[in-house]
Amino acid sequence: MNTDTRDGLIAAFLAYIMWGVLPVYFKVVGDVSALEVLVHRIVWAVPFGALIIFARRQWPEVKRALSHKGMFWLLALAAVLIAVNWFVYIWAVQTDRIFQASLGYYINPLLFTIVGVIFLGEKLHRFQIAAVVLAAAGVLVLTVSGGQFPWISLVLGTSFTIYGVIRKRVVIGGMPGLFIETLVLFPVSAIYLIWLMNGGESAFTLNDLSLMGLLLLAGPVTVLPLLCFALAARRLNLSTVGFMQFIAPTLQFVTGIYYGEVLTPAHVVCFTLIWTAVGLFSWDAWRRSRFEAQVVGQLA
Repeated sequence: MNTDTRDGLIAAFLAYIMWGVLPVYFKVVGDVSALEVLVHRIVWAVPFGALIIFARRQWPEVKRALSHKGMFWLLALAAVLIAVNWFVYIWAVQTDRIFQASLGYYINPLLFTIVGVIFLGEKLHRFQIAAVVLAAAGVLVLTVSGGQFPWISLVLGTSFTIYGVIRKRVVIGGMPGLFIETLVLFPVSAIYLIWLMNGGESAFTLNDLSLMGLLLLAGPVTVLPLLCFALAARRLNLSTVGFMQFIAPTLQFVTGIYYGEVLTPAHVVCFTLIWTAVGLFSWDAWRRSRFEAQVVGQLA
């Protein structure tokens, strides 16, 4: 294993572990409304992100995106989608719906595949079709037998899928892209936070310095996983990164168990089908990447 691959694996593990245990942070600040937590994520991500952009000398990339109208408006749309995704996720964790939240990120790769088929004319292979059918069956079981439509999972999975499609169209690094997205959301978020503080309704107050410090951490909590992910993506092939992404929702699922969420028979059947679909999907992607690598090696 070369140094780049080793560093990439470490960075990917750190990214997905941080995303996986993120519910713990939202539980710790659970007395703060989901909307205010979202605002703190945006507001404090801007200065923290600016420091990283400065350290990595990525200001030219940021300026290029800001001066390009098409690129800027796509990032603005991505900002709205990621804000919706963050808010629903925070609210889901705070209202003891971590299982549904983790399900949303399990089905995300499968949704990417469906988007590719519908909008990009891509064709599904037989194992991919089986994975999509199994995932759909899992969602259907939870809807019918569980007596609840998993709208949280679908909103999280769909919003992040559309966000990912938009980001693939914009040629910009992960960190500069996130910085511009939070910058777009910053004015409204800052105004809302100031309004809460002036009205004495904000949790961000000198009367509770520990909570104030925790809310300031919303910036690093938001930015650091993406920074690690960006470092990993440059050093690992896509199939490795794609396979490792299931670490995060698995840890989220375990976190839900830790916080005492009720694991119903419908949940067990649903997640068993989803895990089977994920395993089949990942195995097929790994198998195809190995075959392509062998073909390239023979042609070289």
